[in-house]
Amino acid sequence: MTHELDAIGLLCPLPVLKARKRMMALSAGDLLIVRTDDPAAVIDMPHYCNEAGHELVDAREDGPLMVWTLKKA
Repeated sequence: MTHELDAIGLLCPLPVLKARKRMMALSAGDLLIVRTDDPAAVIDMPHYCNEAGHELVDAREDGPLMVWTLKKA
């Protein structure tokens, strides 16, 4: 199942904190698509996935936004 999280306008550490909270409610294998505009997310999202054991499936730019696809472990 795929879920979405709009973290646009949120600054570090809020995008990761909201993603973590959302991921806790998901089942293993579910995807979470997170949209951010915080420059620190480029460091924070991959670090969060690595530390939590989730897979960072995709990270891409969409104009001024970053779109992250995380797969729950």
